[in-house]
Amino acid sequence: MLLLLDTHVLVWLVFGEKMLGLNAKQAIVEASGTDRVRISAITPWEIGVLVSKKRIDLRQDALAWMRSALALPGVRLTPMSPEVAIASTRLPWDIHSDPADRVLAATARHLGAVLVTADQRLLNYAGDKHFHAMDARL
Repeated sequence: MLLLLDTHVLVWLVFGEKMLGLNAKQAIVEASGTDRVRISAITPWEIGVLVSKKRIDLRQDALAWMRSALALPGVRLTPMSPEVAIASTRLPWDIHSDPADRVLAATARHLGAVLVTADQRLLNYAGDKHFHAMDARL
């Protein structure tokens, strides 16, 4: 199973946050063993925005933190293709306007990946069979 991690899930994983549920953590560990964990190209941008707005403290420079996160075993950065970029503007349901969430949904659909997220809106869209998702809190 190919997993795509939402930005907050990557942060939880790196910092060992207890908010990351046991099932989600186990799925990530298993997928990382076969290089099947993906990070969207929008995630470094979102990390930079969150740090600049002081919404998260990574305890180091954002770029250094991102490079360390991408060096985790089995984790790979997925580039944003023109198909994903355009698809994020044409999603077949009414999604909120957060560009990062739109790109994550489009990327999960494009890759056929399971989006690991705690974002209830994204989980609801997945529940409507628009793409596959796993609740990161479980």
